[in-house]
Amino acid sequence: MFIGSFFSSLLTYKTTLVSKTLQKISSLLIANCLINADFYGVRGIVIRKNTEKIIFENPGYSRTGKQQMRKGGISDPRNKILMKMFNLINIGERAGSGVPNIFNTWADQGWPEPIIKEEFDPDRTILVLTIKKKRRTKTSSKKQAIKTSDKTSNKTSDKTSNKTSNKTFQHMNKIKKYLSKNGPSKTSDIASYIKLSSPRTRAILNEMPDVSHDGPNNNRKYFLK
Repeated sequence: MFIGSFFSSLLTYKTTLVSKTLQKISSLLIANCLINADFYGVRGIVIRKNTEKIIFENPGYSRTGKQQMRKGGISDPRNKILMKMFNLINIGERAGSGVPNIFNTWADQGWPEPIIKEEFDPDRTILVLTIKKKRRTKTSSKKQAIKTSDKTSNKTSDKTSNKTSNKTFQHMNKIKKYLSKNGPSKTSDIASYIKLSSPRTRAILNEMPDVSHDGPNNNRKYFLK
């Protein structure tokens, strides 16, 4: 999809895990800008990138406010027709869960928490996403570096992936057990079982390739393929 490849092209730091994770929310990020933009504003949508940050700027203030936007659970889009169009291709849900999913993804990767800013006259809403590169360990001896590079690189990559994804994998396993026992289930029922919020549970469900769904957003049920 164009918007997915567009967002991926903004990134300079990518690993297999990071790239796959970002590709799954890339469509959501662009769609969120379009759905909530005030197209009658002074400036249009602006996406800027520097060494470690990607900045999304929307014309218009946040209709739910920064705190509610971060918390999620309430949806008040400016452009409802655009939102319906994106829903038809399974991008976004009318649950106010887009921004919380972004915060959760950044937390899973161990990156700094995204920053939401508001400016007035002209009104603009700004989302700042920071992607910090991993620091490479230095050794004083070249011989030691050569001998230990393979071992340390494997260990650090394993530890990093374990830290960022171990909790998510645990939740995925619980979801599989629940669905195999109970069959098609709503997000709220699954969330109650794994003790997470509905928006976070929905984000995990959307990352599971062996889980599918059926029905409209307000009555959607998930099941194992």
